Amino acid sequence: MRFVSNLPHATKEEEHVVVPMSDGTRLSARIWRPVSSDEEPVPAVLEYIPYRKRDLTAVRDSMNHPYIAGHGYACVRVDLRGTGESEGVLADEYLEREQADAEEVLAWLAEQPWCDGSTGMMGISWGAFAALQTAARRPPSLRAVVIASFTDDRYADDMHYMGGAMLSDNLAEAGTMFAYATCPPDPAVVGDRWRDMWHERMENTRPWVLEWLRHQRRDDYWRHASVCEDYAAVRCPVLASSGWADGYSNAVTRLLGHLDVPRKGLIGPWSHKFPHLGEPGPAIGYLQEVVRWWDHWLKGVDNGVMDGPMLQAWMQDSVPPSTSYEERPGRWVGEPDWPSPHIKPVAHPLLRHRIVMPQDVEPEDAVQEDAVPAEGDGRGDAMTVQSPLSVGQFAGKWASYNAPPDLPYDQREEDGGSLVFDTGPLSEPVEILGSPTVELDLSVSEPVATVAARLSDVAPDGRATRVTYGLLNLTHRDGTGEPEPLEPGRRYRATVQLNGVAQVFPRGHRIRLSLSTSYWPLAWPPPKPVLLSVHERSSTLTLPVRPTDEPDDVPQRPFGEPEGAQPITTTRLSAPEQRWEVKRDLIGYDSALEIVKDRGTVRIDDIGLDVGCRAYERYTATADDFTSVAGESAWTMRFRRDDWDVRVETRTELRCGEREFFVDATLDGYEGDRRVFSRTWNETLPRDWL
Repeated sequence: MRFVSNLPHATKEEEHVVVPMSDGTRLSARIWRPVSSDEEPVPAVLEYIPYRKRDLTAVRDSMNHPYIAGHGYACVRVDLRGTGESEGVLADEYLEREQADAEEVLAWLAEQPWCDGSTGMMGISWGAFAALQTAARRPPSLRAVVIASFTDDRYADDMHYMGGAMLSDNLAEAGTMFAYATCPPDPAVVGDRWRDMWHERMENTRPWVLEWLRHQRRDDYWRHASVCEDYAAVRCPVLASSGWADGYSNAVTRLLGHLDVPRKGLIGPWSHKFPHLGEPGPAIGYLQEVVRWWDHWLKGVDNGVMDGPMLQAWMQDSVPPSTSYEERPGRWVGEPDWPSPHIKPVAHPLLRHRIVMPQDVEPEDAVQEDAVPAEGDGRGDAMTVQSPLSVGQFAGKWASYNAPPDLPYDQREEDGGSLVFDTGPLSEPVEILGSPTVELDLSVSEPVATVAARLSDVAPDGRATRVTYGLLNLTHRDGTGEPEPLEPGRRYRATVQLNGVAQVFPRGHRIRLSLSTSYWPLAWPPPKPVLLSVHERSSTLTLPVRPTDEPDDVPQRPFGEPEGAQPITTTRLSAPEQRWEVKRDLIGYDSALEIVKDRGTVRIDDIGLDVGCRAYERYTATADDFTSVAGESAWTMRFRRDDWDVRVETRTELRCGEREFFVDATLDGYEGDRRVFSRTWNETLPRDWL
């Protein structure tokens, strides 16, 4: 990345500005703005997140906001109520109070003498959720948003549930926020009130997974703040981005297809990162694109920002399987609209372990319409699989952060417990852009069953690189609001949608579809092992094919070099640690996936604050006992300066029976070595066809 110091506007920073809310709560803001804005007001850009602007996001903020401010904007970083130095308690994500606060912050900004009355919102992950959700409320000053790594559907396309199957990230993210929501404010900012504010947070915070487990189907809890419930509510321009290695690879194209406002989409090879910090690379000059967006929509500059394709996507070339990549080879392609007129959905029948390509079809292989059985008809041969719990140990993380290495590894071992269909060696390259789907004619042996579908690129030497995947809890086959158990042995039709992707399958490679009945620990398994029967002649894989002769519709290098402002300085005090280990005991048949993400201890030099952050996750199972699966998420957060030394330790454990979940959690607060707060939770919640 190129660090830029010579920007068009000299800027100044206000480290702690109080923003009053109507209920008396005061939020803490950090503001960077042009010196000239005292006499010449400028638009304001808000990033609104719970991740502690003074320490945990301070380095990233120092690269992003001074850069944008230096191009003529007041950039404002506000911590949500109950986080950082903002007063109150953060009880859950995306609550009505949070969005009402955002509207009040925007109104406050628009009234400041250094603001010209126009505002924008930007962010990644929670910040992008907040911007999109606030846009749907139409605050009068909000003119445009820039969002990265987000979703418009809180139930079906977030870290909680996929296709009605519960993700392990439902536990992992709950553990993350359990820790973040209980950290203390900095006494250097709030003074002697810090201890009372901290204890208020610890007293009023519960493990977030308890609430998320109370809503195992799509209901009003998830519909709230899901923009997909009413796309027409968004009336301002949207610049949306994500990455193929991220868990949020689907929402960009959904917004492009459903919004009726000026919009642009950008999807690169990245994990859960801003595009200018993108890993795997190539990273791009994203902040330059953001400034162009603000210049047009907040200042009225005619800079051609809406010219060119609606969607720019990184078409990934074939790579060997690896849990981490520095770069993903490929090229940028552009689509004029979405859905794109260039993309052709091509259905491929499944037949005798084969994905039938058009050139492969022979008269005896053809699927006749009158040969497809109706639902409930038991005719026809079927292929069967009952996957062991070990399928999924090499699946990687639902949302890759590229630290520790967390992408899926070689799929051959996973395929050993799966039902596998291959094409023959491809005679010509095949390129796909979009979301593949698998339509299955199936029956199962239990009333609750999950299907995991994986699409892989198989090299001539047999190595299999997962390209994309999808999950479907079959009790949700007809929708996510009212799950219904299955009748064992009865035939059903079900469609599994895989995550969106852009991928080249080279000549001589094979395309592989793998079906399994478990995908632990990425997804929580059903209560019992399931025998899945697939009637292949009436089952298909549909690929969103982008013909290789279509023009790419973008320059060879459409983006500049990544840029940002010079980051604040930090001093490394202890080394970070990263581990991702799969363990198997062949005596007791226990297996475990252990993940460590320890940032070590870093001193933020300008405020003399030492910050440490360690996360530990463990997912276990015994043999093929589907009620033996368990997950654990433990965090330690530490803050230290001179004679101030505090830490928070949280632990959340999730276990299950056939009909219930068991949650055990602890929260401990320490001043030095003395524990000053402790609380324990032990709760049982029913399984809702999960």
